Amino acid sequence: QVHLVESGGGLVQTGGSLTLSCAASQRPYSSDSLAWFRQAPGKEREFVAVVTWLGNTYYADSVKDRFTVSRDSATNTLYLFMDNLKSEDTAVYYCAGTARAFSAGSYVRTREYDWWGQGTQVTVSS
Repeated sequence: QVHLVESGGGLVQTGGSLTLSCAASQRPYSSDSLAWFRQAPGKEREFVAVVTWLGNTYYADSVKDRFTVSRDSATNTLYLFMDNLKSEDTAVYYCAGTARAFSAGSYVRTREYDWWGQGTQVTVSS
């Protein structure tokens, strides 16, 4: 069974930065894709960023140029560096993984992912 454990969340001021980590056990294999999603109170879970099994990275428009996703295959760890944080970035951030191949743009859909972490809270205050 795949376990994903996020860490690194916390309270940060507007304009600050934070790095999230996601430690994986059992997987991922090099053929798996890993992603970050987030869910703000009262809202649906939304896509943030993904590293596909080919090594391609994609971002939501709302975080492009501010967030950077990366993976360390040697340690089975996924990272999300978040810079210039805004109040609207406040949410629970989830790590997700899948062995499926994506069709065009399907990486933004939560149903494409089979493994999920428990989430880590990020709060951005002014």
